[in-house]
Amino acid sequence: MFRSIFNFILFTSVYISLCALLMIWQTNQLLDLHYEKNTFYLFVFFSTICSYNFHWYLTPGTYSSSERISWGDRHRTLMLLLCGIGIIGSLWFFWQLREHWLVLSGSAVLTFLYSAPKVPHPAFRWLSKVAIGKTLFLTFVWTYVTTLLPALVAGAYETAPLVLLTLHRFCLIYAICILFDYRDLESDKKEGIRSLITMLDIKNLNRLYYFTLLMAAVSAGLMSPFTGLPAIISLVIPVLATALLTHKAHHSNADYLFYFVLDGFMALSAVIYMGMLYLSCPGLN
Repeated sequence: MFRSIFNFILFTSVYISLCALLMIWQTNQLLDLHYEKNTFYLFVFFSTICSYNFHWYLTPGTYSSSERISWGDRHRTLMLLLCGIGIIGSLWFFWQLREHWLVLSGSAVLTFLYSAPKVPHPAFRWLSKVAIGKTLFLTFVWTYVTTLLPALVAGAYETAPLVLLTLHRFCLIYAICILFDYRDLESDKKEGIRSLITMLDIKNLNRLYYFTLLMAAVSAGLMSPFTGLPAIISLVIPVLATALLTHKAHHSNADYLFYFVLDGFMALSAVIYMGMLYLSCPGLN
């Protein structure tokens, strides 16, 4: 029963949606943003539920032994239902945030572009041939929605901390995406999906991977003049954790490792920072 509940939360994308909310919460804290936060949280939650279930609904269950894909193949009606619920919820809260329609629409376009190559229509299939598409689209949308978009909605977008936090998030997420793409390398080639990852050899791919992790750590450290030590520590820990898990990720296809652990690393910093604030450790403030 526990495993069924866990799979439901993980494979219906409730888990990844909550990760997005945690990341936005941390952005609000670090940049001291003030706006309609609860409405924005709900907009992002329903939008993420919609986009991820749409993506997995379009993913065929025939070419992979992945437990997630097999689960999705057995629950396609549920994913379609969740996609519909997500659309209704996101449109409802979009209307409440309609004065920010332009910046909110950007996230919708980026999200759709990531899943568009899976749409069974020639008008969208050509996107699978875009050389940098798959990985960068996903990285951009996560960085935009969890970091830039809250600042744009709050009208606080001309600050050095925002630039550094955006760079940190982009590099960490991109490194995690590289691990996913390393795992999916062969299947992407079979599907004809081209990306920067499929174009590089292993040596250059590893160079790119460790460079992005280094940049994530450096940009976190550069935030020290603008925030306290707890924030810096919370930002650096997921970078180190990702680096330590690299060998395991290169030699495992386990869905729980990728969709629970590695996806969770994107929000790990927020969880750590929330715990530090809750405990109010005197030695760290």
